[in-house]
Amino acid sequence: MRADVNTLMQGDLGQWLAEQTAMRAAAKERAASRWTWGAALLMPALAFLWFGPEWGGSFRFIVTVGGLLLVGIWGYQPIAAAKKAIKVGINSAIARSYGIDYEHDVEPGPEFEAARRYGLVPSFDDSSFEDRWFGTLEGHAFNLYEAHLQEERGSGKNRRRVTVFRGVIIQMGFGRPFHSTTLLQRAGAHRKWFGLGGTKDSVSFDGHRLDYVDQVHPAFAEKFGLFSDDQVEARVLVHPSYVEHLLRLESAFGAKELRALFSRGEVILAVEGRDLFESGTLNADEDRMRAEEAAEQFAALAGLALAINQNERGRVRDEPSALAGSMPDQASATPLPDPLPVQRPAGGFGRKGL
Repeated sequence: MRADVNTLMQGDLGQWLAEQTAMRAAAKERAASRWTWGAALLMPALAFLWFGPEWGGSFRFIVTVGGLLLVGIWGYQPIAAAKKAIKVGINSAIARSYGIDYEHDVEPGPEFEAARRYGLVPSFDDSSFEDRWFGTLEGHAFNLYEAHLQEERGSGKNRRRVTVFRGVIIQMGFGRPFHSTTLLQRAGAHRKWFGLGGTKDSVSFDGHRLDYVDQVHPAFAEKFGLFSDDQVEARVLVHPSYVEHLLRLESAFGAKELRALFSRGEVILAVEGRDLFESGTLNADEDRMRAEEAAEQFAALAGLALAINQNERGRVRDEPSALAGSMPDQASATPLPDPLPVQRPAGGFGRKGL
């Protein structure tokens, strides 16, 4: 599964990007003009502040930094708008090549509330969302977008906002019906006695109790923890044969951690990593490279979602034979879809530039 960037650049996308030359140049000119006017207005005021009547040192510093920031932000706005327009154009073309849609602005839905309720994302005080890819992907309802969550820490002068999660939220309709709620997290997420004494026997989320699911495969238990309100169904939904596959994909696109929730016929993933899909640039020479990066990033994440989906496995409730053992044998399990191998760019995903 891969978007053909060469075809896109030789077709409508390439033509559209060529038409944006004037827009890019105008954005640079407006930014330069704003910075020039801002400096012309700011410099006399700062000169008076520093060489006029006596002011407190901290007051001078705060006003100076604040003025420079305001001028910098005001001047950068035309560039930011131009980069957003280019980004939307490139990412929309990539999405269309998969038969899905792309939107830059995002309003999170029930899937994010579920991710929040069951601990797929940490607690936060401020949030922002962008880059939504949605539609039907290989027969499954598909919804993916980026989330940036921040928490306020400290007090007084030391009060600051700290990023507690940056990554993607993925929602997919599951390949087969199921009725349980099952949570997959890294091992150690729910420890007894302040981290001592092993994994908890159960966890509760707003009164919904999920019990720990014992796994017969030691490699699985070392890397992941599984909690569910249906032990038998959980072992069919989540088995150890693809653990290494998930870890390879995590590494491929630089993810810190993957968490999954199987609930009401859907799978919701929170993949913590870095800023992705930043294909917008004012340098036309970088268009192809940025498009290739965005296409590779999306292919990796979509491939991961499809692999977890396990759409080829038997029906959980409708095929009793699938539940005969406590867990399917790795050798006998139906092979999962093989996502696109990802070559990670030298600069890492999410690299930005003007």
